[in-house]
Amino acid sequence: QVQLVESGGGLVQAGGSLRVSCAASGRAFNNDAMGWFRQAPGKEREFVASIRWSGSTYYANFAKGRFTVSRDNAKNTVSLQMNSLKPEDTAVYYCAVAPEGSSWSRFGSWGQGTQVTVSS
Repeated sequence: QVQLVESGGGLVQAGGSLRVSCAASGRAFNNDAMGWFRQAPGKEREFVASIRWSGSTYYANFAKGRFTVSRDNAKNTVSLQMNSLKPEDTAVYYCAVAPEGSSWSRFGSWGQGTQVTVSS
């Protein structure tokens, strides 16, 4: 059974930086993409960034240039470095893994989420 445990959320002022990380366990992940989604109050969950085993990365438009996703394949971890944070980045951030090329919503495994709050 896949288990994903996020860490590193918190409160930061606008313009600041925060790093969230996720440790995955339960099986091998060499065929999986690892990624981050977020959900703000009253809004639907949205894609933030993902990274394949090969290291190829994908970003939502709002994340490009400010966020960096990385993974350590030996440790089965994925991280999201967030810079130049804005109040609108406030959300619960979720870690996810899914077979590469598959639907996150249908085949993904999810963490419990970590709160990121950006004050103005």
